[in-house]
This record gives sequence, structure tokens and C-alpha cells, in this order.
Amino acid sequence: MPQKGNKPRQRTRPPRIRVPNSERALFVVDDSKFVGVIQRLSLTGGSAILARSPIPQGTLAKMGLNTVFGQVTAQIEFLQMGADGIPLAQAFRFVAMSDISSERFTAAVKQMESAGFSDFTATGSPLGDLASHSVNKLRDSIRRLSSVMTPGRQTGPKR
Repeated sequence: MPQKGNKPRQRTRPPRIRVPNSERALFVVDDSKFVGVIQRLSLTGGSAILARSPIPQGTLAKMGLNTVFGQVTAQIEFLQMGADGIPLAQAFRFVAMSDISSERFTAAVKQMESAGFSDFTATGSPLGDLASHSVNKLRDSIRRLSSVMTPGRQTGPKR
């Protein structure tokens, strides 16, 4: 009987898109409708801050999202809370989507990606990119905090 190689598979995660402009989506669980503000999207799912209390993990729902390419509707499954480090953001994954919605959604994601809203960078190692991104975010946060704490102080180099 042939054995499978022990070669580790490298899973490539689809690029995640930071959704601009506080885009809203309509969610329907059973017969209850509510709005959520989309935080991130990828070709496999995303996260949203919901106008309703957390939805139990594993709950199936419908989602409607307007894009510049037309309305996208999808069947989703809610996942864990605290997505993307935001306590109120709830993750979801796409379960099913019509061909037309899939084409529209893919086009919208590609447009947002080309506009620079993607978390993905094509160069460097994934760990190095993650570390660099984290350090940059930390540095920016420290600068903002510093300017709030000492409003008259300039943060540029001393002469």
C-alpha cells in the first residue's frame, strides 16, 4: 500500500481585505433581520460588528451586501467572537453563494485589494511580514498616545 509523504502542506490563506467606509450588510437569522458593519472580507468569509448580541457559533444565516458590481447574497455560518482582535467583531464563513453573487463578490474583493485595502503583501516571509506589520502598528499607536499625553511636544528628531 503506497504511503503518503510526510511533506507538510503549506496552507495559503486568501488575502484579507480591510473594508473601507463602514460598509453595512443585512443579516437574516431565522426570520430576524439585523445590520452589521463589515470589518474584513476574504474569498472564504469575513468579520462584522453586529447590531445585535453575539450569534451562537455554528448558526447559519443569510447575508446581503451591496457592492459596486451589484448585490451579493450568501449563506454564511457564524464563527467565534473577537475576530481580528476586536472584541465585538464576529467572524463568519461563506457556506454557499450563487454564481452571479460569487462573480460580483470576487470582482469587488479584487478591486478593494488593488486599491490597497489588502492585508497581504507579496514580498518577504509571512512571519517577517506579520512582525513588521505588528511593529508598525505598535509604533503608530505609541506616537498617537504620546501626542495625546504631551500635546506641545514635537516627536521629530532633536537638532
